[in-house]
Amino acid sequence: MPQQLLETTREDLKQGARGLAADARRDAGNACASLRVFLLSGVVAALMGVAGWAFLASLRFVSSMREENPWLFLLLPVVSVATAWIYRTHGLRAGRGNNLVIDSTLTGTPIRSRMALLTIASNVASVFHVEGHDRRDLMMTGISAAFGAAFGTPLAGAFFGMEMCFVGKLDYSAALYCLAGSFIGNAVSRGLGTPFSFESVAAVPPMDLGTLAAVCLSAVAFGLTARLFTFCIRSVKRLYARLFVNYLVAAAAGGILLAILFLGCGLSRYGGLSEWMTAAAFAGETTPVDALLKLILTALTVGVGLQGGEVTPLFGIGAALGGWLGAALLGDPGFMAALGMIGLFGSALNVPITTIMLGIDMFGAHAGSYFVIVSFVSYLAAGHHAVYPAQRIVTPKRRSLKRDAELTVEDAQELHRREREER
Repeated sequence: MPQQLLETTREDLKQGARGLAADARRDAGNACASLRVFLLSGVVAALMGVAGWAFLASLRFVSSMREENPWLFLLLPVVSVATAWIYRTHGLRAGRGNNLVIDSTLTGTPIRSRMALLTIASNVASVFHVEGHDRRDLMMTGISAAFGAAFGTPLAGAFFGMEMCFVGKLDYSAALYCLAGSFIGNAVSRGLGTPFSFESVAAVPPMDLGTLAAVCLSAVAFGLTARLFTFCIRSVKRLYARLFVNYLVAAAAGGILLAILFLGCGLSRYGGLSEWMTAAAFAGETTPVDALLKLILTALTVGVGLQGGEVTPLFGIGAALGGWLGAALLGDPGFMAALGMIGLFGSALNVPITTIMLGIDMFGAHAGSYFVIVSFVSYLAAGHHAVYPAQRIVTPKRRSLKRDAELTVEDAQELHRREREER
């Protein structure tokens, strides 16, 4: 009996040693693979930092040119037609914008090299033969690095890469890569001279019942405005498709309409970035009309096919609406303008955790509790709508929307549309 016990123990020890050796070999292999992806993530992040700096420098230049020469709005029909033609004949799937990045991340489909900034992470993955889950991690790193480089908010950027592709999910498997990528992209962009500055929140009100009610009510307004924003963009695209058979005629008509609105109707201050809106909102000098005009003009611009420009306007629209609500409900426009900036952004893009980190990056952690409240309330109020309809719904927002699980936002919207027609 003692001999049998000894042999059994010896066999158990051998099996345990073999298991530990196998685990060690597997962990070493994983560590090597992870180190390779981590190093490539640093390359992607640095390149995205340079690209972010170049993009922002170009944007400042053209914005200054437009503000100094308002007559340039007259070229909108020509620019609109040229843009539509280039995207249709040479852009492949580039017309999908950031939706293409989401598609590539989720499916592993490479992005063709002609697609400018969208290609950096995809091209690095192709050059170094990175496939499968590692390629997905590298794509998410590129998203994080781009966000950190473009907005100067590295904490938010780290989470944006893990959250952007999904509704109701954070992909923590890429956490280390996204964190490093966002901070590297931000550091490179800042190091090259990109100026980032944010408004400050002078005072955070105590969390009493009245303040909570005002914040929750405002958060619902931010979520519904985000829903309106995405609805307007989608509706404008459909309207132009129905009114005009020829896509170039549609682009020309859209450009003419925008030129009339910006110049003929004196709405040029709502064109471009409209950075004045944020400062005016914190000073209590905006109204819902400012937010509505910026929303409509952005929808008309993006809807006609002039790509980009969805995210930054959300900051201005949210700040303008929040500043007005803050002055009306709390007597303090600045506090609610800050909540509006992050709340409208987060609910339109379905990124609640990124929203909280964005508040901390921009305004500090002293209002962190309010950032959490606004983030989740506005996220739920927005429903299954998104600036990027390619997002995949992993965890539906409400019980009544459970049938949307595993669909893209675009597919879910189409499902809801068919159901309404069948009633």
